[in-house]
Amino acid sequence: MVESISDEELNALMQAMKNRYGLDFTNYEKKSFKRSIVRLMMKHKIGSMLELWSRILKDKQFFLDGIDDLLVNLTELFRNPDAWIMIRDNILDKFKNKSQLKIWHAGCSTGEEVYTMSMVLDEKGMLYKTKSLATDLSDAALNKAKNGVYSLLIMKQYLKPFLEFYPKRKMDDFFEFQEKDAVIRQDYKRHITFKKHNLVQDHVHEKFDIIFCRNVMIYFDETLKLKVLNLFNDCLNEGGYLVIGYYDIMPDGGKQIFDTYDVRTRIYKKKINKY
Repeated sequence: MVESISDEELNALMQAMKNRYGLDFTNYEKKSFKRSIVRLMMKHKIGSMLELWSRILKDKQFFLDGIDDLLVNLTELFRNPDAWIMIRDNILDKFKNKSQLKIWHAGCSTGEEVYTMSMVLDEKGMLYKTKSLATDLSDAALNKAKNGVYSLLIMKQYLKPFLEFYPKRKMDDFFEFQEKDAVIRQDYKRHITFKKHNLVQDHVHEKFDIIFCRNVMIYFDETLKLKVLNLFNDCLNEGGYLVIGYYDIMPDGGKQIFDTYDVRTRIYKKKINKY
């Protein structure tokens, strides 16, 4: 079905969404976005692009609800444990003498990454001095992140990476387990501000020491990747770090503003301004 959507149809739909709702998907990677369109159509039993076009332009709530299908929110607790081990054992030590640590989780999805970082900060004794901003375009994902409530079924899936990082800890050190769900303890969310934000269009008028943007840029073309990377560069303090996803690829243009700190865990460092 993906092949049945022409580039012309896709471009026209993206332009219509931009004009109607101010959300710009025109630089998203086309094959990935087509798959997202198909997922949305199948979910709502929509048989043609024309029908989808009409539904999106006439029904704002349908479009806002459909953002979750257009944006693939993939995250998990302690995803890629070796990255978190590098952050704990190496990166955070760079900031141990700083009075305040500021972190931005860009594209935070449903919050598992944000709360993972809270646990790591707590272990390092740095949670008390940290301020974190967690942003996403999806209202539904943000609400789930704010609530910090996860089903027991999904928590079971998170147990293996959790134990890779914390072989001697228990999940209920960090979560209150209930009949069907687990709720993140308040100590691990007080320092977090959740905010709706569009990486493609919105500015951020703050400076951070670490920015996470994991497995978001895989859906962007080169032009959009560089736009977002320049935003991150502007928002990072001198010597700040950028953590991207294992499937994200740093474009050549990004290597002009970021040095590779650890290629295995996809951690980059803002280049020092020598002028």
